[in-house]
Amino acid sequence: MITELLSSFSEGEAAALAGQAAVRLGDWYRDNARRLPWREKEPAESYPYRVWVSEIMLQQTRVEAVIPYYRRFLAAFPDIPSLAAAEDDKLRKLWEGLGYYSRARNLKKGAAYLMERGGRLPADIDGLRQVPGIGAYTAGAVGSIAFGLPEPAVDGNFLRVFSRLLAAEGDIARPAVKAAFRELLRAAYASLPEGLPAGDVNQAVMDLGAGVCLPKNPRCADCPIRKLCAAAQREQAPLFPVKGEKKPRRVEEKTVLVIVRAGEVLLRQRPEQGLLGGLWEFPNLDGKLPAPEAAAWLEGQGLTPEGLVPLPPAKHLFTHIEWRMTGFLTLCSGSVPPGWQAADRTALRERYPLPSAFKAYRKAAEKEINDEPV
Repeated sequence: MITELLSSFSEGEAAALAGQAAVRLGDWYRDNARRLPWREKEPAESYPYRVWVSEIMLQQTRVEAVIPYYRRFLAAFPDIPSLAAAEDDKLRKLWEGLGYYSRARNLKKGAAYLMERGGRLPADIDGLRQVPGIGAYTAGAVGSIAFGLPEPAVDGNFLRVFSRLLAAEGDIARPAVKAAFRELLRAAYASLPEGLPAGDVNQAVMDLGAGVCLPKNPRCADCPIRKLCAAAQREQAPLFPVKGEKKPRRVEEKTVLVIVRAGEVLLRQRPEQGLLGGLWEFPNLDGKLPAPEAAAWLEGQGLTPEGLVPLPPAKHLFTHIEWRMTGFLTLCSGSVPPGWQAADRTALRERYPLPSAFKAYRKAAEKEINDEPV
């Protein structure tokens, strides 16, 4: 499996080179590690939990964006028991704006799973992989950082750094290529010198990928492993890693209705499963609808609109989908439809988790609604 990665090295040479790079990275990390809140090891009893939370939050999310969310989350849910008992809307509200909301749901599922098994994260890779929401990468990160296991944490940073180190030609989007890197790095980690934890090497790769071995314009002159790096020696670092073409996002048209009734805005909850599961939203319809069709739909919900005012169009990008939104603001009378909620400005800000996809329309809503319930 490893052979499909390499054209410049044999398997043994690649493992040896990766091992040399790991040692240099570990030395570099001791002097250059970023100071991040989840790297504080005290109190020791909650350190694995804090590493787990941080790794889930950091998936596809920048460190700078995660830090304030992490601090608020730990203040609300400082340990596994409190997370397992979390009220769903409070959990979603703390995650509001961070995106990829299934991560929050999976954290709670994982905590509930652990509470049924003693309330602690397992200290072995197989056990970690059994926890809901923990895949190969997170198991490697938590296992190595929190428990000292000799396991790589193969994410985008790893694939970029080691693809360049080895001038590896495998397409990193392919699962077989990721598995091959994991196998290669396990062999390299098995020979790490005593006193160099695999967790330090994994965190070194994270820091190197974030600040030096960048996707574009890598800073090879500042890299501690540049003399080992085949791509850097050939001045070809920007050509790696090899990636297949991404599929274009599917475009979905939406008509979003900001409905104000008696000084409050009406919200409805999305289904628990699927995109933005369990979050609250402004009622919306598929397609780009004209005002008369939107008004007719409102009347079908038992509301009487006093007119629909067009709002500026908005766009939101998900991983595989692009929402193109047309919006209307309307003042309505009538009863609140079943399952919907009426929210004043305070409730909108503090109680109901609203995804950032509706950010543009949230501003319009807040201009029209009251600070307190009427």
